[in-house]
Amino acid sequence: MNFSRQALLGIGMIIGGSVMLYAMVQQIGDNHKPHLPSALIDKPSSEQDSLQPLTTDIETEKRILAQKQKERAARVAEQERRAQQFLTEQEAAEAQALAKAHAESQQYVASTTPAAEDSDSTESAQGTTPSATTALTSPITPEASQISEASQQQEAQRQAALREKAAVEKAAETKREAEVKRQAEAKKQAEVQALAERNREAAEAAKKEPPKSPSDYQVKRGDGLIKLARQYNMPVEVLAQANNISPSTSLKLGQSIKIPSRSQVQRLEREAAAAEKSAEAKREAQQKLSEARKEVKETDAKGSFGVQVALANDQGKADELAKKLQAAGYQVKTSPTSRGVRVIVGPERGKIAALALKDKINSDPKVNTSGAWVLYWR
Repeated sequence: MNFSRQALLGIGMIIGGSVMLYAMVQQIGDNHKPHLPSALIDKPSSEQDSLQPLTTDIETEKRILAQKQKERAARVAEQERRAQQFLTEQEAAEAQALAKAHAESQQYVASTTPAAEDSDSTESAQGTTPSATTALTSPITPEASQISEASQQQEAQRQAALREKAAVEKAAETKREAEVKRQAEAKKQAEVQALAERNREAAEAAKKEPPKSPSDYQVKRGDGLIKLARQYNMPVEVLAQANNISPSTSLKLGQSIKIPSRSQVQRLEREAAAAEKSAEAKREAQQKLSEARKEVKETDAKGSFGVQVALANDQGKADELAKKLQAAGYQVKTSPTSRGVRVIVGPERGKIAALALKDKINSDPKVNTSGAWVLYWR
């Protein structure tokens, strides 16, 4: 019922607007028709026969006629303006009514769809009802046709929007796939480059490895220990140690240098590491000895203590060991006993300092002993 009332209202508005438009057009046409002078229309023929003087000025008549034409043109323009305004309002009202009718029809169709499905199933079982026959045979009104066209346009717009959305999503998916493919190719290329770089480095390292057997090298212009050590991939200290020279020694043109083999380089590196470790232990022992000497108190100075390094069989062996200790920087004395000749380093004031001196001697690679022990000097 709401749909029918709305449809009738739209039809009434359309018919009323058409009638008003027709009346305005007729009025505009009448205004454009030529008017006869009032004197010729109002006066009867009997009065025209009477003699009257011609007192009207022709210029005045022309001026009055031009004024009337202007007024008539103004009225026509105003009527046309109002007609156009009315047509605009009419179109707006028709569009609003059509939109409202379309919305109500969609609401009505949405609310009656389940009932329509039930009725269709019932009609398929019992046959076509008279109401259905009437609905099939009833003519399609212009309003219904307009609503159907609007629905079709809306559906077409929706389908176009869906197609456009699908196209945008497909383009985005294609772009993502291309980006993933590009990243995979870039990663693969980076891996290939990294593998080639590792192979190149390995090849260069293989070229720089020390020879399998010792060899002699004739020094050329621009050669030095650092350059040769880098060329044969070995520490400069190892190369200098293999030739019994200092790492800072300058080479002379034509000088013969011994290039150690791979096994010699490994042995010299181990010896260098052990020597460095011993030197570090000696430095630590010296540091402890210095600290112990600073910590000696008067209560600890009841006597002097020494460090016995060895007990030689005779005086000659004792003197030989004493010279070795003196060359290493220690104060050494020998003391004959019934069991042999003692070699003693010291003395130290206080037992703490003597114990620190013992640790230093045992860790000194120049002395090469580990059996030193502290004894009371006197």
